[in-house]
Amino acid sequence: MIHLLLAVIYLSFISLGLPDSLLGSAWPVIHAELGVPMSWAGAVSIIVSLGTVVSSLQSDRLTKKLGTGKVTAISVGMTAAALFGFSISGSFWMLCLWAVPYGLGAGSVDAALNNYVALHYASRHMSWLHCMWGLGAAVGPYVMGLALASGAGWHMGYRYISLLQIALTAVLVISLPLWRFHRTGAAGEENRNAAPLTLPQILRIPGAKEVMAAFFCYCALEQTAILWASSYLNVYKGIPAETAAGYAGLFFLGITAGRALSGFLTMKLSDPQMIRLGQGTIAPGILAMLLPAHEYVALAGLVLVGLGCAPIYPCVIHSTPDHFGADNSQAVIGVQMASAYVGTCLMPPLFGLIASYVTPGLLPLYLLAILAVMTAAHEALLRRCR
Repeated sequence: MIHLLLAVIYLSFISLGLPDSLLGSAWPVIHAELGVPMSWAGAVSIIVSLGTVVSSLQSDRLTKKLGTGKVTAISVGMTAAALFGFSISGSFWMLCLWAVPYGLGAGSVDAALNNYVALHYASRHMSWLHCMWGLGAAVGPYVMGLALASGAGWHMGYRYISLLQIALTAVLVISLPLWRFHRTGAAGEENRNAAPLTLPQILRIPGAKEVMAAFFCYCALEQTAILWASSYLNVYKGIPAETAAGYAGLFFLGITAGRALSGFLTMKLSDPQMIRLGQGTIAPGILAMLLPAHEYVALAGLVLVGLGCAPIYPCVIHSTPDHFGADNSQAVIGVQMASAYVGTCLMPPLFGLIASYVTPGLLPLYLLAILAVMTAAHEALLRRCR
């Protein structure tokens, strides 16, 4: 039964990755069709991120009350409904409206599932599960690219993904009895009688502020690349919009391949070593994007950035129980997820303003600055938690 549950969790991570890259890959077409400025993608991103911040901060309370299985099923169902709403939207305000349930659904499931895996499975499974997320996120732009190339439009791209999410919701509902098999002890979500930690209590835990800052920067870097890579390739490198939408998936190809490899490397390297390896790989990838060379050099750099991002997210999450204890892990993961979504709320839209009023060509420098702050914050976390 435990192995069957793990299979369901793997499937969940594939499906959860599918919608994450749709807005960025489709935006060059959406903003032209709806007649809105390029920078307005940031407004949709902000609404999604605000929803995820709210639901992430409530993840400890929700998981203690409902359990991971029910939180996951409800959250994915909300995401499926929101994506269907995107597929029938004919105006920018409708996109903003459906972004609300999308964000609320995304935050709780992220925090609940990641804490569950961190508590119950080895580091290699965390890397491979996020590899499955990368697989889903890499497929998303290709689905959208096919919809655009066939003339079906971006609406049908969202429709296809929403149908897959509806199917996943059905699977999760059927699998709810499986989640009971890991209720062993008083750690994490299983300590149902413990009162949820308040935000001030969490912030007083040594290292909490540092991990929040590191996660803020990591997700800011990742989501800025996701949202603006297609526009960077289209506007600055001169690649056609349909082709750029597909090329944006190269970032996720790098993440997917990197997380598959990371699962094996975690058998030899610790979580902090894996995070440092990822940071050291992102830097040359960003520099390759910055070079005034052939477009293929920028594409190779995009793959390398994705490859470097691969171990960071899963290893930061998996190390949370070690740094903060199993009893605190759900609360800390919820808060660090919230800080990550604040990063995705602020930093990609900020670059949208830079792209609109200066040039999209500054994307590599923007990513490099975020990387520098993330590296400093993670090193401070390690010093604080020793």
